[in-house]
Order: sequence, then C-alpha cells, then structure tokens
Amino acid sequence: MKLISIITAALIATGAAGHELTPTHPEIETSYVDGVSVVKMKMWNRRNDAKYYEINVFDKEWNPVPFATSNKILKIGYLEHKTFELYVRIRDVDKVTYICTVSKQLSKDVQSTGIKSRICSKVK
Repeated sequence: MKLISIITAALIATGAAGHELTPTHPEIETSYVDGVSVVKMKMWNRRNDAKYYEINVFDKEWNPVPFATSNKILKIGYLEHKTFELYVRIRDVDKVTYICTVSKQLSKDVQSTGIKSRICSKVK
C-alpha cells in the first residue's frame, strides 16, 4: 500500500511540458498572391526532448487540407520561439478549421516512451 501511495504521489507531482501555438483562434488574411490567403502563427517550444515539429491543416472532420509553408517540419530549440506563415488557396479557406503542430523525434533522441504532443489552433 505504501508503494502505491509513493507511485501515485510521483505521478501527480510530475509536470508535463508541451509546446505552445498562438494565436489560439487565428484569422485567415488576404496575402499578396492572387488566389491565396495567409495565416500567421507563432510557436514556442517548452519541451527539452523535442526540437522538430510538423505542421498540419485540417477541416472540421479532421481531413487534411492542402497548404503551403516554407517548411512543413520546423526545427525549434528548447525555449525558442518561431513564427511562420501558412498559405491556403482561396477555394480551400472555408474548409480550414484546425492548424496543428505535432512533435517529432529522431529515433536517437527518443527518451523512454517518446511522448508525442499535438497542439491545435481553431480558425475563426
């Protein structure tokens, strides 16, 4: 019984650190390219065990929506910020519901279970 209490206390006291994606409700704006809209996002990495993050865009049913960005995989060091822009065709703008980033780990960097974190922002 004492062992169970110790394990429970250890699990409760363990903090989880993820990454942040802002704004939480981004707005799609007109870009300088005809037929294309843009979304400006900022990410902050609070995970010391992950430095690569994949960007994804989904509709309300969680189906992928085509988009373009300078890098679909971002490399962000621990406690670093990075801003990025996503470009979506005007014909796909009404489909965009979620913009997500998912942590990626190199096999040599995986510690214990290799926990994956996904953070999503819901478009207005």
